[in-house]
Amino acid sequence: MIAHHLTPQLMMAYSAGTLPEAFNLIVASHLSLCDSCRAEAESYDAVGGSLLETSATAGLDASCLSRVFDMIVAEPEAPKPARPLPADAVLPGPLAAYVGGRLTDVKWSPVGMGVKQSILRTSPEATARLLYIPAGTAVPDHGHRGMELTLVLKGAFEDDDGRFARGDIEIATEETDHMPVADISEDCICLAVTDAPLRFKGLLPRLAQPFLKI
Repeated sequence: MIAHHLTPQLMMAYSAGTLPEAFNLIVASHLSLCDSCRAEAESYDAVGGSLLETSATAGLDASCLSRVFDMIVAEPEAPKPARPLPADAVLPGPLAAYVGGRLTDVKWSPVGMGVKQSILRTSPEATARLLYIPAGTAVPDHGHRGMELTLVLKGAFEDDDGRFARGDIEIATEETDHMPVADISEDCICLAVTDAPLRFKGLLPRLAQPFLKI
């Protein structure tokens, strides 16, 4: 059972299309795993559709339709649809598209103490990365200069806010200081998204931070 969910504010922003790409990715990944949040997000979509139906219309000049057809004709031929990505037991569908299909396709880079990361290509407003944390390993104690969302894909971790397992999402803000520790029973894999650099308390993590882009 998923115990930690998205906030209504995040789901409304996702529905309105105002989130950066990295945040859209983690919200979509959580929604694909969480029935209750997905149902709530669909209700916001319905409200948005209703507002569009009742909003005032804008006038168009007579040449608008012909310009649209000209743009369609000028468009290059659409590429052939890509083959459907193979299902993966760990990666949700929205996330699988960013790594090429399966967890085995992820290109990991070492961070230290057995921890590995893979930074995903998204728009520059926020950063998305996959994290591999060996069982029983602690992430260095840190705070935040902005918002960090962490979605558990495999295993679990614990910090002062509780235990987070597959499908759970932790929302950390500038008021959050924590030191997540991966559950001893299994390696932990997470998707983490940040819109600002972390504030590490230890000297070594601070020295490594510019190179790791955390």
